[in-house]
Formats: sequence, structure tokens, C-alpha cells
Amino acid sequence: MAAAALLRGALPGRGRPAWRWRLHAAPRFCLAHGSSPLSSDPTNSAAWACFLLDERALLRVRGPDAAPFLLGLLTNELPLLDPADSAASSPARAAYAHFLNVQGRTLYDVILYGMTCVKIVQDVAFSDGLLSLSSILPECPEEAPGFLLECDSSTLDALQKHLALYKIRRKVMVEPHPELHVWAVLPSTPQAPEAVPLQERVGATAILTRDPRTSHMGWRLLTQDHGPALVPGGQLGDLQDYHTHRYQQGIPEGVHDLPPGLALPLESNLAFMNGVSFTKGCYIGQELTARTHHMGVIRKRLFPVRLKGCLPTSGIGLGTLVLTTTGQVAGKFRAGQGDVGLALLRSDTIKGPLHIRISENHQVAVTASVPDWWPIATK
Repeated sequence: MAAAALLRGALPGRGRPAWRWRLHAAPRFCLAHGSSPLSSDPTNSAAWACFLLDERALLRVRGPDAAPFLLGLLTNELPLLDPADSAASSPARAAYAHFLNVQGRTLYDVILYGMTCVKIVQDVAFSDGLLSLSSILPECPEEAPGFLLECDSSTLDALQKHLALYKIRRKVMVEPHPELHVWAVLPSTPQAPEAVPLQERVGATAILTRDPRTSHMGWRLLTQDHGPALVPGGQLGDLQDYHTHRYQQGIPEGVHDLPPGLALPLESNLAFMNGVSFTKGCYIGQELTARTHHMGVIRKRLFPVRLKGCLPTSGIGLGTLVLTTTGQVAGKFRAGQGDVGLALLRSDTIKGPLHIRISENHQVAVTASVPDWWPIATK
């Protein structure tokens, strides 16, 4: 595919700025690393918007064979700690990856969190405005690192069965981890990361780490449900704003955006989102992914799109055809919210006028764009 097909063809000024979130007033607590609680002054501008992701759930995988077990199933390397890193400086890392079927199609998209062996509390206690929890994660032996797998909550049971299918005699324990909830943390203003910086850490209250897919997706926070904003300068954001931002950035997440058994990982921009390693060992579904990468031909990609026109009340359905002005098929609509979404389109069609035909006399205009965080030229 020619590199020119992915040059900046986006229309300037699309959508509202990513940092204009709707914020809800809420009690604030700060992470237990010495920061003081923010002022209760309602005029104080929040630096970070925190979104509770109820549609995301966690599985815990632990045991002496946990690392090699997951390496044989995932498209990416594991977020293991560098031996040179101390537990204080880098106790948690995250990685993005897909589980594939034997045909090389995506089954589940996950964010993995590599855990050090830390004992964390259970009882809730407040002292000087700090939140303290106990027994969120039990102690584990040094030779048996554990991992938390963040996945679509609707696939939690299916993913657990998928792991059990390949477990065989490995010394691995797979269990749901409902004690922790998943939050997305995004800057409320472009100056927020410098004004109120966050530190990647795991501690007595939460696990806070950068989103591994792209810096445009901010941070991930795992914590028990005790307060809507456990970051300095944080307030609860409207979940619709999170999904709108995610679609504008071209980030698929969950089964609606990545239908199990249908989506191809490289067409879903897995490489752009740091979700695949082409140098790691073998894994289920590797052959098609590696061959596509080395051939250097990816004719279709998942692009962020904006819809203009009178939309049906039920929304645009999965697989609805996206057409060019001449009536040729440019691709298919995948998923969306309101007037933004994702569509799997041929890269050579995204600069021309596109539309979706709702009825014989009604159509919706489709404008595809290239996120500014994508590589300017790709294979």
C-alpha cells in the first residue's frame, strides 16, 4: 500500500477538543504518595477527568507458569519488570495485546498489567484525606509473577474458558478479579500533564499506569470503587465523552469494535497501538499476522469516521456498507456513538466523499480521518 494513502488526509478541526470533558462534582481523594487533597472550592478547575469503565473487567493469571503460558497465546510481549528496575520506581507496567483464533482473527483485546509481589490492604480507612485499602492483591512468591488481564466484561467467562482450554498441565491459576474496577484517566486540558503530573505506580490504594496503546488515551487506573476520582486534580467525567474521544482517536475497544472471530489484528491497527511483537516466539494465530506484516500489504484499515446527516434512531448497524460517490463499496461501518465511530475502509478511498445509504432517498455522509498519532508512512 502506498504511503500516500495514509498521509494526513484528515479535515482540520474535526470534533471538539479532546480535553473538553463534562465533569461531575465528586468527593476527591489523592493517591497515597504524599499528595494533599485538592481544595473543595467548586471553582477549582480539575486537571484530570476520570471515567469508570463498567464494561471492562479483570482476570487474574498467576502461578509459576503464568508468563510462558500467556506468551504462547498473546500477540505481544508481557509487561515483565526489568531486573534493573526497583519495585519503588517501576512496580507496574501495562501492555496491549490480542488473543487470536487459529485462523489469525481477533478473539479478545486485552490490556495486561504486570504485577510485582506486593501485599495491599482490605479494610477501608481514611487518614488526612488519604484512602487506604487492604488485601486487594495477595502476596505471591518472587518466582511467580502475576498478571491482570483487562477485557470486555461480556467476554469474561469466554476468555476464562479460552485460557482453560490451553492450560493443560501448566501450573497456572486463572480467576476473575472483581475487587478492582477499571478507570480511564484523561487530561482535562492540554496543560494538565505538566501542571499536575501523574506517576506510574502500584500502591496501597490503586494501580496507576499509562495506557499502553497511545499517549492520547492517557492513563489506566485500577482500584476498588471508593470514590470517583483517586488522582490528584481529578473529577468524574461523563462516560460518553470517553467513548467519543476514543472513537475520534481511532481506538477500538471491546466486542462491538472488534467482533470476535471477524476482526483481523493488523487491519484493526494493532501494530500502531503497540499491541504486537514480530520478534517474540510463537503464539496461536501468528502465521497470518506475521505473513501479512512481512508482505507489507494492508489494504484496509479501521479508520475513525464522522457521520453527517439524519441518523436512524437505532444507529448504524454493524457491517453497513460505506459507499463512494460512484456506488462502489469502500468498506463497512463497524461501531460508533452518535456521529462518530469506526469503519473498516480501503485506504485508497478515505480522501474521497463517502456515504452510507439509509434508504433509497436518504443517505448519511461519512468523513474518514487519519489520527495524528499514527505513523505518517506505513507499509
